[in-house]
Amino acid sequence: MKILFLNPNSTEAMTESVVATARATLPEAEILGWTNHDGPPAIQGPEDGAAALAGQMALLPKARLESVDVIVIACFDDTGLNEMRAEAHCPVIGIGQAAYHMALLMGQNFGVVTTLDVSLPVIETNIRNQGFSTQCLGVKASGIPVLDVEEGRPEVLDRLAENIRSMGDEGASAIILGCAGMSAHHATLSEQTGLVLIDGVRAATALAQAMGRMQHHAG
Repeated sequence: MKILFLNPNSTEAMTESVVATARATLPEAEILGWTNHDGPPAIQGPEDGAAALAGQMALLPKARLESVDVIVIACFDDTGLNEMRAEAHCPVIGIGQAAYHMALLMGQNFGVVTTLDVSLPVIETNIRNQGFSTQCLGVKASGIPVLDVEEGRPEVLDRLAENIRSMGDEGASAIILGCAGMSAHHATLSEQTGLVLIDGVRAATALAQAMGRMQHHAG
């Protein structure tokens, strides 16, 4: 089973962090991680997403040559999800999309804690378009930029934990970590908050495995 994690932004360290999480989650699969070197360094808002798209699409022929079973878009905004699904030779899922599905399987409702205000409209639109509005209690911006989240200094993790706890106080039975950069901090944040936290990278890895098996048996 071969799963490709495609990072729409150009930050290599984020790709490596996502791949490390996916490999730890599913050691028996072959996990590939590709970085979109034509993308912006972080996806923060619709303009960054638009700027990433051409570079992402340009990687699809290579993905076909590699015979990957599932492509995972390693950005919580699910950047280019519809466009890539229309063109790819295999199923494509986003880590945001995977997290919403997994959150509902593990809880009755969910809240999302993400990075900057500029990302809210993109994420809220995705939640609406993917049909999760009635189960979503809200999306909270922590005010922390993506690359600072990825780096994960103690004060950054404290602020994220605070936002997560307040989402729990509002009644969310599962809280989604709304940025690929939070993936590496899943254990620390779980410990700090004691709440059910859904990381999109882990959720996408598990769902990609299930999808690959369904395809394999169907074929």
